Amino acid sequence: MPAEAPPDLDRLERAAQARQLTISCGLDARACAVRDDLPGGTRSLLLLSPHEPAFWPAFTDSPEWQDGAPDPMDRWSTRVIGAWAEEIDAIPLYPFGGPPFAPFLAWALASGRVHSSPIGLLVHRGMGLLTSFRGALALPWDVTVPPPLSSPCDGCAAHCRDACPVGALGRAGGYDVPACKDHLRQPEGAPCLTAGCLARRACPAGVGHGRIAAHSAYHMRQFLGDT
Repeated sequence: MPAEAPPDLDRLERAAQARQLTISCGLDARACAVRDDLPGGTRSLLLLSPHEPAFWPAFTDSPEWQDGAPDPMDRWSTRVIGAWAEEIDAIPLYPFGGPPFAPFLAWALASGRVHSSPIGLLVHRGMGLLTSFRGALALPWDVTVPPPLSSPCDGCAAHCRDACPVGALGRAGGYDVPACKDHLRQPEGAPCLTAGCLARRACPAGVGHGRIAAHSAYHMRQFLGDT
């Protein structure tokens, strides 16, 4: 009896969504072959993002969220993606746990589906400026990965550049982290703190993404260290 063929992109995406994740971008065999920052034998790399809006309710129903221990989302990602990787003979990779840190930003940009925005944050046609990754799968077989797409910033009026109330993003000096954190600690910062960064939310490409405000608020508290 012939061995079962390894899963293709459609099957992998269905499996990802069953885990409240989605394959947002990836690298094919040719792209993997010229890189020196992947596990040996990698033929395809798939980057995994939260599948919104299903991700947040599933995550907050998980033991990692409910046990009160630190880093619940990272622990959830390790458990869910790690178990999936074991099922399909893949290697799980994560954007946390360093140093050294896996170069997710470089992988995402190399995919041609993720781009740098005018304010320096990553942007994706489906996620907008809410682009994020929970992990990746390094596969030992060829997968036809999602094709490159032009940047959603092309032809955009770049409202994100003017959306930050304190101008912390998009200036020549880069991201003014102290100004951002100081604003979040003031009453005037409540709209960002409770529903997510106004600059990120100004991106038209992310309007239909489905990110739940409580999910964004969690990351803002993590950013401030108030967890």
